[in-house]
Amino acid sequence: MNRLFGGSLSTIRVRLGAALAAALLPVLILGVVQSTIAFNRERVTLRQNLGFAAERSAATARSRMEGAGILLQTLAPGSIGYQCQDRLAEVARRIPGYANLVRFDRRGRVACAAGDVPVDPMRTLKPWFQRLSRGDQLVITRDPGAAFASQPSVLTAVRADAADGSFDGAFAAVITLASLQPSVSDPTLPAHADVALADSGGRYISETDAKAFPVLPRGWRDQVRQNGAHVWYGVDVIGRRRVYAAAPVAGDEVFVVLSAQSPGILSWAWLNPLSGILFPLMTFGLALAAVLVVTDRVVVRWIAYLQRIASLYARGRLSVRPVQAEQMPPEIRELAETLEDMADAIVGRDASLRDSLAQKDALMREIHHRVKNNLQVISSLLNMQQRALTDPAARAAMSDTRQRITALALIYRALYQGPDLKRVDLRPFLEELTAQLVAGEINHGPSVRTELSVDALVIDPDRLAPLALFAVEAITNAQKHAFAGRGGVLKLNFLVRGEEAELEISDDGKAADDALVASGVGRTLMTAFARQLRGRAELVRNEGGGVTARLLFPTPAADAQRPDESVPGNQAAA
Repeated sequence: MNRLFGGSLSTIRVRLGAALAAALLPVLILGVVQSTIAFNRERVTLRQNLGFAAERSAATARSRMEGAGILLQTLAPGSIGYQCQDRLAEVARRIPGYANLVRFDRRGRVACAAGDVPVDPMRTLKPWFQRLSRGDQLVITRDPGAAFASQPSVLTAVRADAADGSFDGAFAAVITLASLQPSVSDPTLPAHADVALADSGGRYISETDAKAFPVLPRGWRDQVRQNGAHVWYGVDVIGRRRVYAAAPVAGDEVFVVLSAQSPGILSWAWLNPLSGILFPLMTFGLALAAVLVVTDRVVVRWIAYLQRIASLYARGRLSVRPVQAEQMPPEIRELAETLEDMADAIVGRDASLRDSLAQKDALMREIHHRVKNNLQVISSLLNMQQRALTDPAARAAMSDTRQRITALALIYRALYQGPDLKRVDLRPFLEELTAQLVAGEINHGPSVRTELSVDALVIDPDRLAPLALFAVEAITNAQKHAFAGRGGVLKLNFLVRGEEAELEISDDGKAADDALVASGVGRTLMTAFARQLRGRAELVRNEGGGVTARLLFPTPAADAQRPDESVPGNQAAA
């Protein structure tokens, strides 16, 4: 019953939840689709904006270097002469980002400079100087062949011409890369963007946040050269997904790299809390909570109440009635009435069964009583017949038969006098059986004293019969051979050792050597009775010189573990 109601409770909740989910599923799917479309649109927009921002940043840096070229051309006519060094130093000081201004002659020697210039006797052979000598008006290079500044920089150089138009050297400006790096406060950049400069080998020259810039992907420079800018998605050093853009600043030598946080679906939902996914989820949650509350109050509450009533019925308290049934919904009230009718039917059927069992019990007790009386009549007839016999062997055989019948009669008397028709307490039974067998021989010789030690064990009649008959044979043999003409002490010990029981019947007589190997009727019967009990029988000499008859057999608890096996000889014992 508990399993039935527990399953019903789960089924009600699950089915109502499934029905509600099916009803709200289209709304939820529509919200998810709209959120996905908006998310993709925002991601594409961010990708485009970041690419445009990278190109604008690179264009700003290039325009600054080109502006440096114009400045150099303006300064070129007066870059040689008195106080040239002071004038160049003043210009470099006033314009941020200029690390040095240098005037070279046509042999590559320093004619004038705002700061220190490294010695380079091979300067005229450098590619940038060769290009100027061949006619280029402006050259921008990341690798001028010597370190013109203490920090990463680029060299912007313009051609200087003599009066006749021939090559007369160069005027160069050393611009730090840090001054070319776009500012993150630029309003054209995406929110929370980071900026870095990288060389042609993919090494970062400077960056605003090193954690935001992982290793550049393979082939990025080719994409920049082909498309003017390159945008891609990646994961930064700490595992955050970001979008990146790169554009050239100084030809193929310096590149600007921008990094911005890639929008996630959850972050987009936080930015739009009343649309997309959140609103359908809130609607679904509120509807589900309402349905569950109503279900608990209207259905589950009363089914749990009926479950408690059914549990009381299962424990036998059938007088309890569902007094709160009037407050239940009609369908559940009908179930409560059905439970009440079931309880009434069980009460009536139990009363009828108890009457039938009482009649059966009385009938069985009467049958056992009659069987016991009939066995006593047979025992009395055998006793009369025994008195009429003159042959000692015949009288002994008749006495043995009478004692066996007496043991069977005692079994039936224990059954109808005991509280249980199917079980007999072995301790009082063995005590009474021994007393009757010993008392029956008091008038035929010296007295026999008995010592009994019996463990408690409740046993059924099918096992009791062979056990009692074994005891009869063992006690009878002791009376015939050990106590005849002398009396003695008869010891009966019954021990229970877990799953095995042991019955020992010992005398204190003087047994002959062939007494333990004789194969008479008594020995044959004892072996047969032991087999009926799934046990074994043995005769051994005890410490007093007498004989001990021992029966070992499994207890009823051990036999209950083998329900598929039938006890051999039960039909014969019955």
